[in-house]
Amino acid sequence: MSQQDKAGLSDDRSLNNNKAIVGNTVIVDTGCANLSSVRYAFERLMTDIERERLFVTDDIEMIRAAERVILPGVGTAAAAMSALQSKGLVQLIPELTQPVLGVCLGMQMLTRVSKERGSQSEDCPCLNIIPTDINLLDTKGLPLPHMGWNQLVPGSHPIFDGITAGSYVYFVHSYRAPISDYTIATAQHGETFSAAIAKDNFIGLQFHPEKSAEVGARMLKNFLTMDQATFSPTNNQLAYGQQEAQL
Repeated sequence: MSQQDKAGLSDDRSLNNNKAIVGNTVIVDTGCANLSSVRYAFERLMTDIERERLFVTDDIEMIRAAERVILPGVGTAAAAMSALQSKGLVQLIPELTQPVLGVCLGMQMLTRVSKERGSQSEDCPCLNIIPTDINLLDTKGLPLPHMGWNQLVPGSHPIFDGITAGSYVYFVHSYRAPISDYTIATAQHGETFSAAIAKDNFIGLQFHPEKSAEVGARMLKNFLTMDQATFSPTNNQLAYGQQEAQL
């Protein structure tokens, strides 16, 4: 086991928690993601029967009817939002009531606006689900983009069940969400930033769980066992003030 894995899982928590994965899981074909790696990361956690209920699609009705939805993304916010708009998904995604997981750029798309303009001359409006904004990461002289393994300070959210403070996860990004009331995990690369955010049934991870070895696999397994009943007011968000005591 790598050093990254050693720091990451509670001794009393098994990755194979044997809880059945109920219903269909949909990975949204955003047109701007490495869908094969994301799909494989989920498939390896599933039984043969469960794999038959894993779909990669941009079909509105399949997404609406899914038990849970994954929103992946790489590239610029402007290109990703343009792709969602062309598929009619900008209107759909904020209306979803099942668990939704945004990964990397997918997390950033859940926010109000991104300063990552790409070829545009103005800031990029996002899905406006989680009320925070995306700005350039202040690395304070460290390399940009922030790329590689870094330690996570997780809060008490179901996505982090079995994950210990100091776990290593894999980042590739130049923009970030600031610390806010919607922060559920932090990391530091120059400044301290939101490594994960959440509001109600929407969860965003700035890092790549599919590239984060057993720690990331545990988070994906946690997500696969979520449903609408998972979310209560006490689980929706963890204010940074509570996390700060753990740093």
